[in-house]
Amino acid sequence: MIPLIYAVVGEQNVIKKITGRPDMKKHLEDMGFVVGAVITVVSTVGGNLIVNIKDTKVALDRELGTRIMI
Repeated sequence: MIPLIYAVVGEQNVIKKITGRPDMKKHLEDMGFVVGAVITVVSTVGGNLIVNIKDTKVALDRELGTRIMI
């Protein structure tokens, strides 16, 4: 498992684990970031990510990107 911030742009990945405080995990879960979901990094800018999950583009900061393991 590696953090999402190290994913290759354009490659599909599956979320294997979400780490962090319970409130952070709940926030990510509410946005669709759940174990088993397919996620693709669309682009990276300064360590921040734009990802495609469940046909929706979402921007994540570097901290959240390190909490999502693929």
